[in-house]
Amino acid sequence: MSPERLSVIWSTGKRKSSVARIRLQAGEGEILVNARPLDEYFGRETSRMIVHQPFEVTSMLNRFRVDVNVRGGGVAAQAVAIRHGITRALLQADPELRTSLKKAGFITRDPREVERKKYGRHKARKRPQYSKR
Repeated sequence: MSPERLSVIWSTGKRKSSVARIRLQAGEGEILVNARPLDEYFGRETSRMIVHQPFEVTSMLNRFRVDVNVRGGGVAAQAVAIRHGITRALLQADPELRTSLKKAGFITRDPREVERKKYGRHKARKRPQYSKR
């Protein structure tokens, strides 16, 4: 489907405790994250690169406007959550993009979560220091 015939597509991306709500529509490539430009929201170049990856893989740079609401987690997890949401939105817009996005590994949600802390431990697995005497 061409971006010109596209109305508005909503999708959700997740990573760890970050949740990104994506609104994809036809545009000139601007990406707003929490009502701020992408370059202003993410200080690191790697985070900005992660967000752009689905568009680069599908050769659709500067064809969509993306509005993102993201909350929870850290900066890196938020960037990956946005990438996951953009990937899902692109799949709704054009199902033929599935092979290239799946090959890049963007469709699958990373299921890893933080392990809970156990009692008697300093962290989830770290034991107290052993004392011989």
